[in-house]
Amino acid sequence: MKNFKNSFFYISVLVIFSGLIYSILLKGKTLEAGKVSSEIIVKHKYFDEFVNSILHNIFHPLAILLAQIVTIIFVARFFGWICRKIGQPTVIGEMLAGIALGPSLFGAYFPDIFPILFPQESIVNLKFLSQIGLIFFMFVVGMELDLKVLRTKVKEAFIISHTSIIVSYALGLGLATILYKEFAPKDVHFMSFGLFMGVAMSIAAFPVLARIVQERGLQKTKIGALVITCAAIDDITAWCLLAAVIAIVKAGSVASSLYIIAMAIGYIALMLLLVRPFLKHIGNLYSSAEKITKPVVAIFFVTLLISSYLTEIIGIHALVGAFVAGVIMPDNMKFRNIFIEKVEDVSLVVLLPLFFVVTGLNTKIGLLNNEYLWKTTGIIVLIAVGAKFLSSTLTAKFVGQNWRDSLTLGALMNTRGLMELIVLNIGLELGVLSPKIFAMMVIMALSTTFMTGPALNIIDFIFKKRKNVVPSNIDSIDYKVLVSFENPEDGKHLLKVANNFISSDEEKQSITAMYISSTNEVNPYKIEEYEKESFKPVLKEANKLKRKVETLFKASRDIDSDIVEVGNKGEFDLVLINIGSSIFEGTLLGKVLGITSKIINPENLLNTFTGKEKLFEINYFDDKTQAIINKTEVPLGIFVDKSLMKTENISVILFNKEDQFLLDYVKILKKNSTAQISIFDTYDIVNEEDKITHENVKVIHSSKLEKDFLKEQDVLIMSIDSWKKLIDTRSVWLNNTPSLLIIKP
Repeated sequence: MKNFKNSFFYISVLVIFSGLIYSILLKGKTLEAGKVSSEIIVKHKYFDEFVNSILHNIFHPLAILLAQIVTIIFVARFFGWICRKIGQPTVIGEMLAGIALGPSLFGAYFPDIFPILFPQESIVNLKFLSQIGLIFFMFVVGMELDLKVLRTKVKEAFIISHTSIIVSYALGLGLATILYKEFAPKDVHFMSFGLFMGVAMSIAAFPVLARIVQERGLQKTKIGALVITCAAIDDITAWCLLAAVIAIVKAGSVASSLYIIAMAIGYIALMLLLVRPFLKHIGNLYSSAEKITKPVVAIFFVTLLISSYLTEIIGIHALVGAFVAGVIMPDNMKFRNIFIEKVEDVSLVVLLPLFFVVTGLNTKIGLLNNEYLWKTTGIIVLIAVGAKFLSSTLTAKFVGQNWRDSLTLGALMNTRGLMELIVLNIGLELGVLSPKIFAMMVIMALSTTFMTGPALNIIDFIFKKRKNVVPSNIDSIDYKVLVSFENPEDGKHLLKVANNFISSDEEKQSITAMYISSTNEVNPYKIEEYEKESFKPVLKEANKLKRKVETLFKASRDIDSDIVEVGNKGEFDLVLINIGSSIFEGTLLGKVLGITSKIINPENLLNTFTGKEKLFEINYFDDKTQAIINKTEVPLGIFVDKSLMKTENISVILFNKEDQFLLDYVKILKKNSTAQISIFDTYDIVNEEDKITHENVKVIHSSKLEKDFLKEQDVLIMSIDSWKKLIDTRSVWLNNTPSLLIIKP
């Protein structure tokens, strides 16, 4: 009765007030007499008006900006994926994406479409939005620096870093004497041009370098720690030099710039002596995510913006202020990580690619249209590499490093990356660099960053350094299980499952727990602490199970490929992973996007061409899991966790004759597990010759799985082919299953 009453009231209100609105509109129509020409009303072309309205909306500045952002993100992700697959940092792909969308490629081959997507008047909006992205990025770079670490390793690092800077700066200044007459913009003094070239040649890319160190597993080595410290000192020194050079360029002379430099020193003193203690006090009061309220967040973001504003007003660029604001954040790394998480995703995924495209729009490689200009570019690259690589290498050797570590340090310090592009764009903005020299220097930045990976591989090859992807102490183990997880809590459940396949008595069997984290999530200074915290839940569970577990941590830019590499090279007998959640499941739109993703996802498209996957195949697994399935050469178990609490009852489902290989796992479980094992045999596959029966093993010959039976089970084991068939047939009982272990032989 209540529902009927509410429905009647709702419908009555809609009808009465809709009628009232309509009558008011009719009454209002009579008021148009003398105000609106009847001729216009009669002759009005409604469809033309609609088309004109749509066209107006399409070419509205906001619509163009949104179209640009969507295009940039797609292209940046695609190029980043390509570089990741060939072992290069994602940032290289994003840098290349920027150039590809600029006049050098997109503008040259699609001259009609280019001005529609990137009209000249829209570039200003794109530029300012990208600058906001850079401000947030430099804030994160500053936060990732740990000044305490710099103090502990400062002596050797200072010598190496400052030697590489002064040598590179001097050679950059010398190079400027050759380039000035022909390539410097008109009315630019040699001092401005030369000093800026010195900075551009001497800077190193701390963020990219730190990620490479993590990915190569160097973070725990002495040379890895030294490289990170050198890069951090290099970054701080280079930004101080850049601030001074900007002051000189804007003032016109060294004498005039002293006022700006004095104001900059006053600004630094203010930030260190007044603002930093204040922020530290707030950090101590609000040290957890639960305590950080919006007013607290506002204080830190306002500090960032005011700092950037002050340095822009002083005349040393807003990015310097953003960097300083990051450096003076509270020392508590947990507190810093909360802010990094708040800023980093939007900054790196959405705003930073805009900067690469702005750089690409400014990079006119077509200007380098003859052999002489390309030879000049080659000379710039050679001097840049020689200056940074050789000076870092020889200095490292001088202070006591061996040749392998010295060469490794030199190769890493030669990485320019994003930081170089930031400096170059500042130079172009100030009018110190001409479009030609800008294009040459962008090529130098790309070249020096791209060559870092191959150079490290060559160094490893020369010194015969074996790349250990698995713990060396498990090489002699007879039966090895790898448990790979991306969430520490998931690792506990995977370990419970893995424990059933390993004997507690035999020494020749082992479990290795591998935690792989994205390089973007790991602070280079706190990686050991991060690793320790990540393995805590798994090791706690291992103690409960009285099980010894080997641990393996890896920072990665391509997680699924690294899981495959460790599994294959370690020759594990079984690799266990968690199934991911597919964004394409559960809704009609999701299914449409799932099919579309086969086309727009580079991994799926590649699998289609190689025959590993059909274009319109159902998404049985998420993209990451499917990539691991396609590439792994060892038995793989995909775990579907449904809040696993225990593993006392395990059921193995045999749906067809191809599932017979699962009996091998039953024999392992029978021998090593204390669980009650049920074999649900729907095709009478099990016979006496298999010798399966045991006190903890029973065989059920039936073609129907009952709900009551499923409720009693903790884990169901089935083959990957059976899983796919059940998905295809929309089997009802899938909704009632306990946790699943899907095995690919």
